[in-house]
Amino acid sequence: MDIVSALRTFQRVVETGSFSAAAHDLDVTQPAVSRQVAALEGHFNTRLLHRTTSGLSLTAEGERMLPMALRILEAVEELGDAAGSEGSMASGKVRLSVPAPLGLYLSERLGDLLAAHPKLSVELLFREEGSDMIEERLDIAVRLGPVADSSLVCRRIGWTTAFLVASPAYLARKAAPRTPWDIKDHECLCYNRAGEANSWSFSNGSEDISVRISPRLTACNSVAIHRAALAGAGLAVLSHIIAVPDIAAGRLIPVMENYQPSRLPITVVYPSRRNMPLRVKTVLDFLIEAMTQDPSMCASGTDRPWQA
Repeated sequence: MDIVSALRTFQRVVETGSFSAAAHDLDVTQPAVSRQVAALEGHFNTRLLHRTTSGLSLTAEGERMLPMALRILEAVEELGDAAGSEGSMASGKVRLSVPAPLGLYLSERLGDLLAAHPKLSVELLFREEGSDMIEERLDIAVRLGPVADSSLVCRRIGWTTAFLVASPAYLARKAAPRTPWDIKDHECLCYNRAGEANSWSFSNGSEDISVRISPRLTACNSVAIHRAALAGAGLAVLSHIIAVPDIAAGRLIPVMENYQPSRLPITVVYPSRRNMPLRVKTVLDFLIEAMTQDPSMCASGTDRPWQA
């Protein structure tokens, strides 16, 4: 038995949740996947997966083995990278967790990365809150604001740029706020990122000003708030990635321009610098380069992008 191949098959079965999906990803037959998992269980003389009519789940032994299996597979990849030529190619899947606006930005650019690396694949997960990277088997995550988990490697790669906006229809009903303290008289649509749904923070260039809000609508996804703002439901703080095309087209209007929403650091996090597989390093380098291509996410980015 090729134990590395069997461990890789076991990993894909766990990630996909089925033998057939793993077989499709690995470009083998479903019986071949079943045989490899059975051989792995026979080799260690223990059952790794519960098989029921409703699906698959890890046994207690499987739960203990999975992290060790991942470490072995990463070490094998690292060994191959070190022993290979300079022209060695990144291969395998990278699980990348990002907030929804950044995910939309990256999805328009990932095609070039995948074309340059035919054996690489990316699973893009939209996460508005921090995730347990080990439990969710994430290779890389992007987080907005401070990162509390000191066990992760953190690298700041940019800054958010956002706008307080409303639709023309909403502003026809209510006069635009001029200062943060005027917001209390407005309908607020709040992107509930990591449970933060009761305040908005703005900057006038010299200080940050936080104001309490009582949102009429909250959602854990900024795309939903964007659609509600377009429909005229109220004021919303939206990423420039989402808002700029509608601002340029007149579908949304930026208000209170002397008090811009406070910028947050964009931080990429990953479990360890050691033994980083080539597939992960390739996506990490792509991510960092993508940030530099947008002036509004660079540390020095101060342009109003809809006026460019």
